Amino acid sequence: MERRPRTRRILLDDAPAAPVGPQSMALLVGRFLDSIRHERALADNTQAAYRRDLAHFTAWLGSRRLERLDVRDLGDYLGALAGRGLARASIARQAATLRTFYAFLQVEGIVAESPAELISAGRRDDFIPGTLSPEQVDRLLASPDPRSPTGLRDRALLELLYATGCRASEVSAMRLIDVHLAEAFCTCHGKGGKERVVPLGRRAIAALRAWIDGPRRDAAARVEGQPAWVLLSSRGNRLSRMRVWEIVRLHADTAGVPSDIGPHTLRHSFATHLVAGGVDLRHVQEMLGHSSIATTQRYTHVDAGRLKGIHGTFHPRG
Repeated sequence: MERRPRTRRILLDDAPAAPVGPQSMALLVGRFLDSIRHERALADNTQAAYRRDLAHFTAWLGSRRLERLDVRDLGDYLGALAGRGLARASIARQAATLRTFYAFLQVEGIVAESPAELISAGRRDDFIPGTLSPEQVDRLLASPDPRSPTGLRDRALLELLYATGCRASEVSAMRLIDVHLAEAFCTCHGKGGKERVVPLGRRAIAALRAWIDGPRRDAAARVEGQPAWVLLSSRGNRLSRMRVWEIVRLHADTAGVPSDIGPHTLRHSFATHLVAGGVDLRHVQEMLGHSSIATTQRYTHVDAGRLKGIHGTFHPRG
């Protein structure tokens, strides 16, 4: 029996790496996405974020050689993203994606060192998110017309987002068995499959009951094989995460509040208003599903006006 010669991976120490052109880049990205899917078992939304980030990076790369990039080149890339108006948090995520991708390239022997380890796009923890005032929230939540075909659903969605601080993906994935209106709470399935229980206020309960028990949801739910999602499209499908964003922005425009808001604005408003009302930070952390209290602490910096008022009232020289 003829023996085949043994092969081994050629590392950069043994020979120069083959140039990485556009086609090779597409293959590398595909292998990277396979690795995070099968080896790290990351959540679908996390995989989608990596895919989008690397699509942007590949488009910027153009004719540049991946193996020749240094930290200045990657800095130029992040600077280009900032020039396009990308939020600071999004740029920080892009930087994290590059670090993870370059670590994969090192393991694969494509690059010897990772210039991505030297880039810094700022910490996300020090970012103070935008919020709505309680008056703006009231206008937004009152904007859906209950007489319209989707009015009851949209009001239930907005009330649910503000009452729980849930992410768009969490309300999209919420099922009827997760909602306990009589007991005034719901179960959220967050990042990494973590499950948490969040209370529901009376207005959210009323809006959810009007939608769930109403004829319009029954009509939409008559689609064979569909799980019992709380929020449905007019065709009876699960309301997608992107559709949740569109609905929030549609009613923001109707209510006369900033039209560039999204579901996360209601999440930030939920947390900010709780902290401003004196709720213990640990309780807010638990309701938001933050693994670290440091992430929740950013909401203590938002209500600066309230702190100034307290200082002026109680400090001897205020």
